[in-house]
Parts: sequence; structure tokens; C-alpha cells
Amino acid sequence: MILEGDLWWRLGLALGLGLLVGLQRQWSGHQLGIRTFPLITLMGVATAAISGPAGPWVVAMGLLVLGAVLVVATRLLAVAKNAEFQVTTLVAALVMYLVGAMIAMGYTLEGIALAGVTAVLLQWKAPLHQFVERIGQDQIRAVFKVVLLALVILPVMPNRTYGPYDVLNPFHIWSMVVLIVGISLAGYLLSQYLGPRTGSVLAGILGGLISSTATTVSYARRAKSHPRTTEAATLVIMVASTLALLRVAAEVLVVAREHALLIVPQFAVLAGWMALICLAIFTTVKNTPSTGDKEPEDDPLQFRASIAFGLLYAFILLAVAAAQSHLGKAGMYAVATLSGLTDVDAITLSTAELINSGRVRVDTGWRMMFIASMANLVFKGGAVALLAGARLTRDIAVAFGLSLAGGALILTFWPPVG
Repeated sequence: MILEGDLWWRLGLALGLGLLVGLQRQWSGHQLGIRTFPLITLMGVATAAISGPAGPWVVAMGLLVLGAVLVVATRLLAVAKNAEFQVTTLVAALVMYLVGAMIAMGYTLEGIALAGVTAVLLQWKAPLHQFVERIGQDQIRAVFKVVLLALVILPVMPNRTYGPYDVLNPFHIWSMVVLIVGISLAGYLLSQYLGPRTGSVLAGILGGLISSTATTVSYARRAKSHPRTTEAATLVIMVASTLALLRVAAEVLVVAREHALLIVPQFAVLAGWMALICLAIFTTVKNTPSTGDKEPEDDPLQFRASIAFGLLYAFILLAVAAAQSHLGKAGMYAVATLSGLTDVDAITLSTAELINSGRVRVDTGWRMMFIASMANLVFKGGAVALLAGARLTRDIAVAFGLSLAGGALILTFWPPVG
């Protein structure tokens, strides 16, 4: 049951969200505008508020009645004025009715988010249409291949461990394959739409937030078959690797907040140094969007390279598990190095938890995480050398070499902490 004061607040919020979407529709010249949308959203709140125990059914009936009224009314107006029948506006109106109902039922943040997404999608009509026009038949097929890999094959993969040391999980390994092909496609589309330089920065940020290793593999393979993308690939890989360091710092802040001031600065300094390297590479990349008629992309997903890396990933998992099993605590730095080859997040989170519980000294712990991050750079450099051509291998060797040199200086001269 909604209290009277609470209901007034929800009606006011619904009115504001309805005005937002109505303003966009009115500005775009549509028949349903700044007065109609607030009324529809308020109707959703009112319907849910008076529905009682049969709330969902009453809201559903209201939605059906509103949909019928809108279809008839806008169709009659379209015929009378010889105007276009706008299905999108009708759907937006129904969504806003549901936003009002959600707000009345207590889903306040979700309703606000849904209204915001609706407004943005309506406003971005032209950019989204232009984006679709840039995508050719091969790219559309690639999109649905990703759907096949992620939404059809991945869910049926066994989510349990097999093999020696009980570390081979088919679901996790295939997830890495999906990550690589997904990042490959996202990076390619960003480059097509925004140009190599801007698209590379965004692709690198996306890759760093998800998986810098997967990003490295996908761009290394593409650069080999399309040499003109070498500078852009170098920038993507460096940006992703820089973001990966910031992700480590964020994980420390979450898991070992009391010790963060003793750990995060080291990673921030190295990330700053790598950001300067990224800036230098950024100036070498031309930002001319692809026209689609030069050097066609034969495999934007780099599927075979992704499968090959999935197998390599499984092999490294076995090697890491074997090292951890036989080296024990005496070889913590060696374990950190091997663990960092495939997954910096795992060693970061586990080490931060050990620091937080007092089982590992802060000075030892941050060095373990730092060494893991450096090992991950070495591993990605090796992946580039195996998958890419000589030009990208050289560029990454220089960029990663400077990064590793900075990391070595930090490890050597940073004073003991904790």
C-alpha cells in the first residue's frame, strides 16, 4: 500500500519523467508530445496505486486499453493529415505507462533508468540509423555469430571443472573465446563509425574494463592481416593494459580498503607512465573513418585466433595450477608471476584478501600483485609476437618495454610499506 505522502512524491517523479520524454517527442515533431506523455506516465502511477491486490492484472489491462486507444487515435490523425504512422512513438508511450506503474510499485530507480534509456534512444534516432547504414552484410553476419557463440553455445557448456588439478572449466574457457570475439566485433564497429583513433581509445577502455588479454589477442590477429591498422591496434592494446592496472587498484579499494593508501599509489604511478605512452601513440594514429571499400574485413571476429587462444588459456591454467600445487607458500612470487600470465584479477583479489586478514604483509602483497601485472604484460607481448606481424610486434615491444622498465623501477626503489 502506498502512503499518501509517498504517492504525491511518485506522481511528481512520474510527471517529470513524462515531461522529459514528451519534450523530446514534441521537439522531433511528433503527434504525441509534451502534454500526452506526462499524462500517460501519471496514468501508470494512478492505475498501479488503485489496483489493490490484483495489481499486475489491472496494470496489464490498463496497458491493453491504452495501446488500443493510441493505435486508433494516431491512425486516425495520420490518415486525416496524410502523415506517417509512428510506431516508435506508440511504443514509447506504452513504455512510459509502465514506467509510471513501476514507480508506483516501488521500482523507483529502475523506472528512472528505463525512462532515461527511452529518452536517449528516441533522441539518438539519426546516429543509430547512420550506424546501421555503415554496417555491411559481413558485419551483420558477424553480429549474429557472436549471438550464436554467447547465447546459444555458451549456456550449454558444462560449468564445472575437469582434468588434472581440477581447473579446466569448459564454461569459463568458452567465455574467454566469447570475450575475444565480442571485443573484436565491438572494436571493429567503433573504428568503422568513429574512426581509428577515437574508436581505438574507446575500444581500449572497453577492453581494459573487460579483459585486456582478450583485447590484445583480437587486435594482434587483425593487425597481421590488415597492416594499416597497426597504429590503432597498438593504441588499443596499450589503453586496455593501462585500464587493467586501474582495475587492479579498484579491486584493492574494494577488498582491502584499510590498506589501499599503501598499495594503490604504486599502480597509479605506473598507470600514469603508461598513459603518457598511450598519448604518444595516440598522436601517430590517423582518425579517418573507414569507408568500407578499402581493405575489407574478411573476419571481424578473428574466430580461429580466438579458438587457438582458448586452447592456450587452458594450457596456462594447467601450468599455473601445477606450480601452485608444488611450490606452495615458499614460492609466492613465482605463483604470482605464473598466475598473472592469464588472470591478474584472481591473484589480486586473493592477495588483497590475505592482506586484509593479516596472513600476508602489505609490502609482500602489493609486490605480488605488481609482479602479476608485469607478468601479464609479458604474456600479452608474447601473444602479439605469436599472432601478429613484425610491425605490431616491434611497436608493442617498445611500448611494453618502456612500461616494464617503469614497473621495474617502482619495484626496486619504492620504499617498504606496511
